[in-house]
Amino acid sequence: MANFVLVHGAWHGAWCWQRVVSRLAAQGHRVHAVTLTGVGERVHLMSPLVTLETHIADVANTLVFEELQDVVLAVHSYAGMIGTAIADRMPERLRHLVYVDAVVPKPGESWSGTHASATREARLAAAQASPDYSFPPPDPSVFGLAAQDHAWVQRRQTAHPGHTYQAPLEFDPNRVAGVPRTFIDCTTPPLGTIDVIRRRVRDPKYWDGAWAGGAGMRVVELATGHDPMVSAPDALVRLLGDCAR
Repeated sequence: MANFVLVHGAWHGAWCWQRVVSRLAAQGHRVHAVTLTGVGERVHLMSPLVTLETHIADVANTLVFEELQDVVLAVHSYAGMIGTAIADRMPERLRHLVYVDAVVPKPGESWSGTHASATREARLAAAQASPDYSFPPPDPSVFGLAAQDHAWVQRRQTAHPGHTYQAPLEFDPNRVAGVPRTFIDCTTPPLGTIDVIRRRVRDPKYWDGAWAGGAGMRVVELATGHDPMVSAPDALVRLLGDCAR
């Protein structure tokens, strides 16, 4: 059985993985869903002091203090920044890195680096206007959610720490590429802020060829929206199980 560490994207928390955690645990896997500082049940820790490095430390410390090795690390959306950092700094801990409709940055790039200027300006303006430098979540309909799933996510989302948005991440692409990687492309409907990433991961020249090389990379499509842990947990668990083999 495998060790899974699951990291949510912006505005979410470990709560979003509930359906995945229960299914993986039922198969006998060891599963840790991390909540990043300042969101979810850790919303009371929201502060202008929360940065991308805070969130990287949240995940790194989970691996260290839970004494986890041979980890399948699944990172959703914004947390692609974090997964990339962990693969760069702690590659010996990972069996597989799974980008779940997630950011795959260039060295020195920020999460905001691939976003449209209107999106970037709106989020930064919201952060600057808030007392804790955070920006609010979108309506979950943009994640392809409706009815009860929409309501479930909407009432749990929290504002996201703004200083994570423009923070650049420096890393060695060749070291990250030394970890086997899977990109799960959620296609129905596709989230616009991931469009640039979808093209990148299919480009054999990305990271000067390192992305397609190293320990191996694959792209798989999943016909659901941006929150597959909510809208398609069975399909997502099957893909995660494949990554553990």
